Amino acid sequence: MAELFMIGGATDVMLERLGEKFTIHRAQDMEDPQAWLAANGNGIEYVATNGHDGVKPEFMAAMPNLKAISCYGVGYDAIDTHAARARGVVVTHTPNVLNAEVGTTAVLLMLACYRELLRDDAYVRSGRWETEGNSALTRSADNQTVGILGLGRIGQAIADKLAPWGTKIVYHSRSQKDVDYTYYGDLVEMARDVDTLICITPGGPATNKIVNREVLDALGPQGTLINVSRGTVVDEEAMIAALQDGRLGWAGLDVFEAEPHVPEALRKLNNVVLLPHVGSATLETRAAMGALTVDNLLQHLQDGTVISPVPECADM
Repeated sequence: MAELFMIGGATDVMLERLGEKFTIHRAQDMEDPQAWLAANGNGIEYVATNGHDGVKPEFMAAMPNLKAISCYGVGYDAIDTHAARARGVVVTHTPNVLNAEVGTTAVLLMLACYRELLRDDAYVRSGRWETEGNSALTRSADNQTVGILGLGRIGQAIADKLAPWGTKIVYHSRSQKDVDYTYYGDLVEMARDVDTLICITPGGPATNKIVNREVLDALGPQGTLINVSRGTVVDEEAMIAALQDGRLGWAGLDVFEAEPHVPEALRKLNNVVLLPHVGSATLETRAAMGALTVDNLLQHLQDGTVISPVPECADM
């Protein structure tokens, strides 16, 4: 049986399927995974991991006979795909199966901000509705201009979900796409023209803190920031300061710069909605992600091909 190094968790279904074809070595069960790899890495041909943990460079270096890395998640910025490709190692991920769910989470956060869901829930629970009367009015989420940072598959799913509400969609991405939405080459200019900015761009050096103070100030005191991409995409300190000062109106966040740590200053704010990185976290979607993660490994073991390579490995 081929040997598989597993980084992070896996469902029972995934482990059962993989166990039929692989000898599984789980990093989480090892006192010192690096030391284990130093002694046993020559035998490892496959890695299963996730978008958060990825594969440390020293781990990859300790597996000279590695053939494929299968990532449970659409984001893979924690894996050095260029180093993998240079070694002939194909990297896969799980696109498409989570588009709709992450899109739903983005819309959920947007609605929670616009309609002050957490504020009004607390108002009812506290008994203040009975003693003080109706709560303050909120904003309508209909007929808004929404800017999407990163109009890929998930960005399009978000746009589709917003369409019935009379939303005007505009976008900023690395290149202009063949879509009917207005393209902005300048992110600051787009932020200035929208009511809500939704981040769904990949992480990594190219997008690190791309939503900076200038972008946040352009979005303004009536603006809403939604982030369902990577925490590194937003300058977290600048965002917190903008929310505290009233230079930014609201934020709905599913991701953070140093997960699972969320700054206390951010947790204290009442104009934010915070989720624990659950954009795709439904039973149905996670099952589909797990199935594709395993399918990529099994297919490569069988014939050397994969189902869903990352773009950098698409021609391998």
